[in-house]
Amino acid sequence: MQMLSEYLQAQYGEKVYKLSLSAGCTCPNRDGSVGVGGCAFCSEGGSGDFAAQFAPLEEQIAEAKARIARKTDAKKFIAYFQSFTNTYGPVERLESLYRQTIQRPEIVALSLGTRPDCLGPAVMEMLSRLNAIKPVWVELGLQTAHDETAARMNRGYALDTFLDAYRRLKAAGLTVIVHLIFGLPGERREDMLKTVRLVAGLRPAVDGVKLQMLHVLKGTALGAQYEAEPFPLLTLEEYADLIAESVRLLPEGTVLHRLTGDAPGPLLLAPEWTRNKKRVLNTIHRAIGK
Repeated sequence: MQMLSEYLQAQYGEKVYKLSLSAGCTCPNRDGSVGVGGCAFCSEGGSGDFAAQFAPLEEQIAEAKARIARKTDAKKFIAYFQSFTNTYGPVERLESLYRQTIQRPEIVALSLGTRPDCLGPAVMEMLSRLNAIKPVWVELGLQTAHDETAARMNRGYALDTFLDAYRRLKAAGLTVIVHLIFGLPGERREDMLKTVRLVAGLRPAVDGVKLQMLHVLKGTALGAQYEAEPFPLLTLEEYADLIAESVRLLPEGTVLHRLTGDAPGPLLLAPEWTRNKKRVLNTIHRAIGK
């Protein structure tokens, strides 16, 4: 199974980096259309606490490229709109912004983080038009296949909504990347693996997966719950074992976009072990290699 960096190297013949950009969107789970407050684990940054702030597109791209240029002389990029729900809003405005982005010669693909309940007919038509120019990746935040957990986390949609959106996206020829979170309160190891098995069994097969440990953050509903009454969290060893088992369960052609995530240091309440990313990755790689 390939990691994203290996996949991109094979596809484009050189290193490809993500430009973190903002479309200035909000979320229907925040503005009252679906709910308020957002998902219980989601901070005010909209699950993109390291993402760019909304500004004119040229300014955002220039700043993102300048950050990458400090480390590498990369020439090819993925335009990654991460924070909040990037298919939520006036379709005309979004298409204009994304078209300007995807038509730039250095951009090889467009990646949009979104929710499965924000993929209506007009949005699907927009995505298909953009996909005819260059590949469009749609990143869906499933997190868990269990509706009971999703309700506790205030996710705002049922599993059936995700499955319907997934089928429509794949039928339209779009690349789909599914986000999963391990360690959500109330879920046992087998519950988490059941989510992985559901994703592994999707047809057509899922293109990519992002795996992440739950970060309990200050300023979130989950953070307030944890501070009032701490709940059990996975250990590093338990998390690494889950990742290793997930890699064995997922289809061979599925690209692993992420094995762990980052949280803003000042906001992180728990688990403490996630602060040492190098240690986390080394532990995961040892578990996978067993």
